[in-house]
Amino acid sequence: MNEASVQSLVRLEAAKRGWKLFRNNTGVLLNPKGQPIRFGLCNDSKQLNAKFKSGDLIGIRPVVITPDMVGSVIGQFVSIECKHEGWRPSASDEHEAAQRAWADLVTQAGGYAAFTTGLIP
Repeated sequence: MNEASVQSLVRLEAAKRGWKLFRNNTGVLLNPKGQPIRFGLCNDSKQLNAKFKSGDLIGIRPVVITPDMVGSVIGQFVSIECKHEGWRPSASDEHEAAQRAWADLVTQAGGYAAFTTGLIP
């Protein structure tokens, strides 16, 4: 299963769970004047994007808070990085290191971030 297929599978599963996930395209294009226009989360500059690479799918999931806010629902930030079937983490890959740094940032701030080659972990 390639990365696009994994993304489709994750989005279908997320919808069944009541999650709202959106494709997070990132990159740089030149406008008609030849000026670079950056897009995507955490892609404000080349330097920032070298340190943090946001997930393929970004969104929110409903979470019931307990005990002092029993019954309240909040939207928790979600970042999912989709990888092709058979992918294994690489400690020496700078691109993956920047993706892990983003996932750590999200998790440390109370969000949910994960890598997947299929279903949502």
